[in-house]
Amino acid sequence: MKRDFLSIVDWTPAELKKLLNLSADMKAHPKKYRESIKGKSVALIFEKQSLRTHVTFDVGIYQLGGHSVYLTQTDINLGKRESIHDVSKNLERWMDAVVVRTYAHQSCVDMGRFMKIPVVNALTDYEHPCQAIGDFLTATEHLGKLKKKKFVFIGDGNNVCNSLMLMSAKVGMNFAVATPEGYEPPKEIVDLSKKEGKKSGAVIEVLHDPTKAARNADVVYTDVWVSMGQEDEKEKRMKDFEGYQVNKELMKLAKKSAIFMHCLPAHRGIEVTDDVMDSKQSVVWDEAENRLHSQKAIIYTLIKG
Repeated sequence: MKRDFLSIVDWTPAELKKLLNLSADMKAHPKKYRESIKGKSVALIFEKQSLRTHVTFDVGIYQLGGHSVYLTQTDINLGKRESIHDVSKNLERWMDAVVVRTYAHQSCVDMGRFMKIPVVNALTDYEHPCQAIGDFLTATEHLGKLKKKKFVFIGDGNNVCNSLMLMSAKVGMNFAVATPEGYEPPKEIVDLSKKEGKKSGAVIEVLHDPTKAARNADVVYTDVWVSMGQEDEKEKRMKDFEGYQVNKELMKLAKKSAIFMHCLPAHRGIEVTDDVMDSKQSVVWDEAENRLHSQKAIIYTLIKG
């Protein structure tokens, strides 16, 4: 049975733990996995441009001995020049897996449904599960066991927040998001997270006060206030998110041992200050590196079964 990696929801806590352990092992022993997918080809479909996701998938597939084919919206005009169904049926005849970075989450889901080969969600407007695996690898490296520790997300209840909330619930880590009214994560994500949290012992909270959320945090995380495709909302968002900046004062409310995380790219001086980004508590470059190792683990797992 082929597996897809479309949402954190689809994977059990035990499976996610295996992915994290495999990511760590690939990072520690890269030679062990060299040539492990030799002769395999992976299509990278990117409607949205990217630095980290593009480079880490491309390099990761190469390090595992595979070959990647990069396709932009200009190349295939997904769903317009040709239907998603027909693109999928073509690709499954040539490729061993497909990685999709797109706007509409349904496009990713449809490709998974139409294709007999694995499909990886490399970001949609709804979720960013690859980011969550890399982030929790990073958190584990710096904090050790995550169960009952506190993960705090400050800012927009967006796709990254959704995956991090679900991941926290799956591994038993308490999660609090502080966001302006009207920018909360989708209710279905919150409800699913709380349901998973009851099984794992994780407490899931949606708050509007960043200072309340940040108290005694083990992880303080933020993301841009204006994501790609939201440029028309910039003026309103900049006003609505005033008071949600992660700065030294906010970090002082967290534990002294707390780490600062950001999925990048960061808008320095807006959602986070330089003195936090460049502080000893910041692990943003570890996060960026760990996208490579975690995505290698995802591709390896799906192709090797």
